[in-house]
Formats: sequence, structure tokens, C-alpha cells
Amino acid sequence: MEATSTSSAPGARSRAAELFLFASNFLRHPNMLGSVIPSSRHLVDWVLDRVAWSKARVIVEYGPGVGTFTAEILRRMRSDARLVAIETNAQFVRFVRDSLPDERLIVEHASAEDVGEILTRHSLPRARTIISGIPLGSFPRWLQAAIAETSREALEPEGRFLVYQFTARVLPVLRATFPSVERSREWRNFPPAHLFECT
Repeated sequence: MEATSTSSAPGARSRAAELFLFASNFLRHPNMLGSVIPSSRHLVDWVLDRVAWSKARVIVEYGPGVGTFTAEILRRMRSDARLVAIETNAQFVRFVRDSLPDERLIVEHASAEDVGEILTRHSLPRARTIISGIPLGSFPRWLQAAIAETSREALEPEGRFLVYQFTARVLPVLRATFPSVERSREWRNFPPAHLFECT
């Protein structure tokens, strides 16, 4: 049964603060962010419409940034589900923790490579869905492969790895790691985005 938690309502969140924090970090670390602005509502809905919310007990998000996807995941997911958001940027970690107080949310200052260890440390089973917005295509090939492999191992048998990107550079690594990779585009986002559904 799906439920909406009132504790996840982003009442303290300021759109201006989100945009400033996101843009300033893009200027400092352009290779760690895919875009100078947060994801559009079109992109958020396009990706999250592919999640089986009634079955998802554990969801992982790589690169929550200012929490654009995170807030909507919390709004849609079950009351007894857990969301693990993994972020390498300490400013984003603090922002998401402060602006999205929700007992179902775990925010980790870590790398996506650590997903298996993080789930084990929190006594969580493998994830039904992993959502990744980190710019994998800008990473070295070995790191792309490592993240893809650890993600596959962290998924339950019917799980999905949903990867949204602004280039298709990571596609060969995803196809080498997952038996099935479906590709689509969302043109209404700026910039237009690719989505790779890996199962």
C-alpha cells in the first residue's frame, strides 16, 4: 500500500536557494554535475513513472544534488519503504538532510561504488530500484564499470537501475553489465536527457 508522508513536505525548501547552490557547485565541479540547473518536472516524472512503487521497499538514489528527485521519491514511495541517497558533495548532503526531514530517508556522504556496503551497514536488503543522476559518462571507463557492477549486485532479481544522462557515453558499459538495457529520450528537459532502464 502506498502512502504519503507529511514529514517529507519540503516546506523549508527555497527554490532560489536550490538554484544558487546547484549552479555554484556546477561552476566549481562541472564534471560532477550533468547540468547547470536541477532536473525539470518533466524529467522527474518521466523517470519516476517507471518505478513499481507498490513493490519498492528499498530505493537508492545516486547524486541527489539539491533533492529535486529525492523530494518526489519520498512523496510517492510507501510509508514502510526506505530511501538511501548517496552523494559525494558535502554541501548537497547537508542541504538534503536539512530540507527533507523524513525518517524513511538515509543520506550518505559517500560514492555510488559503496552502495553494497551502505545497504549492509543499515541492515537493508537489496534495492528494488536504483536511480542515478550522476554524470557517469564523464567518469573514467573503469569507474563507470565499477559503479554499474556494484549497482547490479545491489539490486534484487526483479530490480531496475534507472540511469538518466545528458550524453549516451555510458551506454556501452551498461550494455556490457546488464542483460537488458532499454533506451529512451526526454526532450522537454534542458538539456534533453537520455534514460537507460537496466534490468
